[in-house]
Amino acid sequence: MHPMVRNFLAVVAGLVIGSIVNMGLINVSASAIPPPAGAEVATMEGLKASMHLFEPKHFLFPFLAHGLGALVGAAVAARIAATRKFELAMTIGVVFLAGGIAAVVMLPAPLWFEILDLAAAYIPMAWIGWKLGAPKR
Repeated sequence: MHPMVRNFLAVVAGLVIGSIVNMGLINVSASAIPPPAGAEVATMEGLKASMHLFEPKHFLFPFLAHGLGALVGAAVAARIAATRKFELAMTIGVVFLAGGIAAVVMLPAPLWFEILDLAAAYIPMAWIGWKLGAPKR
């Protein structure tokens, strides 16, 4: 397979699989840590209106989802890529970071969580994913 095609497929696979990990963790979060009483979490409007009810424990799964989605996606991209494994793994991190920035704009959360999430869940985790996914020489 041509290296450019393989690299393109590596990025697509990393984005898809990382997104599946992200959404899987978000979907199980309510069963692991139930939302606060009175919080309506099925819609964006409901989340915005009830965000003041959330405690720090309610932000654990979103952080894990963002970080592990970026990590797994970057590892997959690095594993599949023919060349430029680091750059492609970081591409996954940057795309996930863009999604995180969009989430911060659309859904107000506590400032401490927004800073932690944007600083630690995307690029650092993509770097770790690259380290785990790229074969040792």
